[in-house]
Amino acid sequence: MQDGPEPIDALQRLYDIVADDMAAVNREIVARMSSDVPLIPELAGHIVAAGGKRLRPLLTLAASRMFGCEGTNHIELAACVEFIHTATLLHDDVVDESALRRGGASANALFGNSASVLVGDFLFSRSFQLMVQIGSLEVLKILSNASATIAEGEVLQLSTANNPDTTIDEYYEVIRGKTAALFAAAARVGPVLAGRSEADADALEAYGMNLGITFQIVDDVLDYDADQKALGKSIGDDFREGKATLPVLLAFARGDADAKGFWRRTIEDQDQKPDDLERAISYLRETDAIAISAKAARHFANEAKEALTSVRGDESISKALADVADFCVERAF
Repeated sequence: MQDGPEPIDALQRLYDIVADDMAAVNREIVARMSSDVPLIPELAGHIVAAGGKRLRPLLTLAASRMFGCEGTNHIELAACVEFIHTATLLHDDVVDESALRRGGASANALFGNSASVLVGDFLFSRSFQLMVQIGSLEVLKILSNASATIAEGEVLQLSTANNPDTTIDEYYEVIRGKTAALFAAAARVGPVLAGRSEADADALEAYGMNLGITFQIVDDVLDYDADQKALGKSIGDDFREGKATLPVLLAFARGDADAKGFWRRTIEDQDQKPDDLERAISYLRETDAIAISAKAARHFANEAKEALTSVRGDESISKALADVADFCVERAF
């Protein structure tokens, strides 16, 4: 772990900078979840109330304030970003058959798969209503493209599931789509809304993309090496679902014949025994898969911070955004 501010303090500092805006976003989210169909606000409210770091709308607020954005459009945009993210969570939990979400029962576990999918569709629709209300074709283009890319990433992940022969490049293609694309879009819309240059928009997009990649690598590692209560999901979910995440791919590539046989049985064939998760963690440690993943996460965090160096905006926000990149790494390593 590198010297510097405590990781939680780094994230909290950025929250503090945009605290009033975030409170307004939360009010907007509640208002926009309203519907004459009672199940919609009940189910949507369940997953929204479960919390989470709100990193994606936080990026939109920070990137907007960084360039002195005025008015309320950035509030609506941040709510829009959170609705897109929440919709993907609802759909993901159905696809993954997840029972937990952020430490509590997932929406599909409580309300069923059909309701979760349909309410996810409702939130996607709400997000597009917000985009249209803002009236910027450029913003609409950025977020609609991101929504399509997220769906493509999720489908691509299905094609790499249960396949330990997935290449590292394919892994990165998946996470750029399913995770990092929304981080990138959430950051890019800030300077676009503020009327800044294409160079500034590109820089914030690069920051968001690299931050999203960092976040997902760390999340994939935490599935094998974290406290379940702190993580907010069942440890080993990715393993049980046969996901070809970076730690698994590294351990498979660097393992001996016995290790490769283990990964093929558990990931490819989905033939898992009660003690296999502990054995998987042992293989990850033996092959330095965790350490190598940590190095990769640090690389992308540094790329995120580097992207900010060309931007001329509020320096306190720029510094806080850079510290958040460190936070994403330090929450695991």
